[in-house]
Amino acid sequence: MSATSPATLDQALEMGLRNDEFDKIAEILGRTPNFTEMCVYSVMWSEHCSYKNSIKWLKTLPKDGPHMLVKAGEENAGLVDIGDGLGCAFKIESHNHPSALEPYQGAATGVGGINRDIFTMGARPVAQLNSLRFGKLDNARTKWLVSGVVKGIGDYGNAFGIPIVGGEVYFDESYQANCLVNAMSAGLVDTKKIISAKAKGPGNPVFIVGSATGKDGIKGASFASKDITEDSAKDLPSVQVGDPFQEKLLLEATMELADTDAIVGMQDMGAAGITCSTSEMSAGGGVGMDIHLDLVPTRQAGMLPFEILLSESQERMLIVVKKGKEKIVNDIFEKWDLHAVKIGEVTDSGHVKYFMNGELVGDIPAKSLVLGGGAPVYEREYKEPAYYREAKKFDIQQIPEPTDCVVVARQLMANHNIASKKWIYEQYDSMVGTVNMSTNKPSDAAVVNIKNSNKALVLTVDCNGRYVNSDPEVGTMIAVAEAARNIVCSGGEPSAITNCLNFGNPYNPEVYWQFVGAIKGMAAACRKFETPVTGGNVSFYNQTANEDGTARPVFPTPTIGMLGLMKDKSLQTTLDFKYKGDLIYLLGIPRNDINSSEYLYTYHGVKNSPAPFFDLEEEFALQDCMKGLIKNNYISSAHDVSDGGLFVTLCEMAFPNGLGFDIVTDSEIRKDAFLFGESQSRIAVTVVEDYEDEFLDYVAEKDIQVILLGHVTKGRVTIDEQNFGFIDDYRQLYENSIAEAMAH
Repeated sequence: MSATSPATLDQALEMGLRNDEFDKIAEILGRTPNFTEMCVYSVMWSEHCSYKNSIKWLKTLPKDGPHMLVKAGEENAGLVDIGDGLGCAFKIESHNHPSALEPYQGAATGVGGINRDIFTMGARPVAQLNSLRFGKLDNARTKWLVSGVVKGIGDYGNAFGIPIVGGEVYFDESYQANCLVNAMSAGLVDTKKIISAKAKGPGNPVFIVGSATGKDGIKGASFASKDITEDSAKDLPSVQVGDPFQEKLLLEATMELADTDAIVGMQDMGAAGITCSTSEMSAGGGVGMDIHLDLVPTRQAGMLPFEILLSESQERMLIVVKKGKEKIVNDIFEKWDLHAVKIGEVTDSGHVKYFMNGELVGDIPAKSLVLGGGAPVYEREYKEPAYYREAKKFDIQQIPEPTDCVVVARQLMANHNIASKKWIYEQYDSMVGTVNMSTNKPSDAAVVNIKNSNKALVLTVDCNGRYVNSDPEVGTMIAVAEAARNIVCSGGEPSAITNCLNFGNPYNPEVYWQFVGAIKGMAAACRKFETPVTGGNVSFYNQTANEDGTARPVFPTPTIGMLGLMKDKSLQTTLDFKYKGDLIYLLGIPRNDINSSEYLYTYHGVKNSPAPFFDLEEEFALQDCMKGLIKNNYISSAHDVSDGGLFVTLCEMAFPNGLGFDIVTDSEIRKDAFLFGESQSRIAVTVVEDYEDEFLDYVAEKDIQVILLGHVTKGRVTIDEQNFGFIDDYRQLYENSIAEAMAH
């Protein structure tokens, strides 16, 4: 078929477009689109690029905050002012579908893509995090996915030379076929050297830089906008191939280019490749471009126009250069042994025009392709699912109390969602670049050094998909609150978030109900904590087919990546018990609550219960109190109560220095709820006896409930005078559980 042959409705439907969308495209163009143009619209109007089923609700999220330099949607990533003339660019994105089919390259290119989003803004990446979800580890395919994803992240990140400083990993059968791979990156930039992603200045040349263009990743955006099925293996060409060494060269060339006055705008070629970067840069700047596809360096001879346009080959960027400054660009990229080829120029037409050997093969209004322009916006129907109503009927009295909490404690400690992810993170380089301040000082969030400054970045990724499934609005508020709590417990102050919204099929009303609830919860929590949403991405169609042919969505997983700032490195607070005899206090209110806990879910097998107790005002007050305790040096360690409950929290505090604890529970509360319940807004702290009076006075002044649990011991665990064993035995279970599962 000729590149300029008229497209048909059947072709449009096969490419994932709808009947009415085909008609709308013809209306925009004033004619039937040709085959190349239809390919362009198919990827740019895919869910992955256009957010057509989510943008209505995304616009309700708070975008303004006291430190914002670049708001959501304005550039490649959000940018926060951290003072001293520096900004922090950070973003999280998914690479779920590629990783589910080809885990090594899927995960590796996810890491590469998110780092390019950072350095195309002129920011040097300094830290990476990731949030991963897999099926049960007793499944052979899950082990294959875990091995491939972890090796892909490690190999790419380690070779690229940016430390992986934090993350989270969960296992649940809902993710069995469709794993989630969310990659986050943060970088620092001189606020005078921020690079825009907008094209400007008719006559300015347009360059493609970096790697040559191949056939890998073609239609990747469309692939990410549909369900994974048994036939998805046929889409393997949609998975890109990464080269971290090439990316490292591209980073250094970009940093050098940022020091010149030659650059007008720059954008990563991620989803939809040249199509996306040319149209988004043009629309962003209110201009057009003439692009000559035959000038694009290619890996294969005879590539067709649509293949060049839609390829998602990695390590490539589009740059608009100031006319007359071309030699500066050429010299820099030649020095780093990278392609830098002029493939077109900026125009005042407002159209992106694609030529092949002098023939016009595509002519499209740039704004018709992008978010907020001509791309469709839908309001999907949604309805509350029956399981939600059933969950509300749960009563803790239905659950028998365990006869021996030691058995529960040991089982939880070996639970894959609680156990150490050491087998995974030891494959990552966490120290390259010497910026990670939390590798040898364990804390609730990662602490990243800012060189030549007394400040540090504090970063975390958080979400419990089970909570969100139980109650999307409350569960997502908890995800934001826990991220903030982790940052506060580490000595930082929350600043802003990025999000990765992983859900099932948006055309399923119950899935869309989950999505809407999650957005409402996120908005409420972010407003309370003054942590605006700087951007991120939406990943729908995360589900698989049941044996009866119906679709089963993953747990709704709105991953929160949060940035905080430690204003003084002396405030860094760790989670480890320091000395035998230190007093252990619990801040916050313990409750008779085992809702959606790992204990209820795995030990009792109750899969459907409400989200754990959460009150936004109570959480905010607790975090405010913690900031003061740390600032006044009244506590020596802090660790929030989350997965596994208080018992797991205390064990994690005991492990680093081989210490133990002797505590008493509250007779007014069931022992299993006190030890293993996951009600929110609780933090365990240790206090040196000499500071106890000042500590208690301050907490009373802040009107926060506080309970003396007990004290730190040499290595034994005692609860209500019952011997629970030695901390070393729990550490063995905690540290070896995942490694043993992967080995069998």
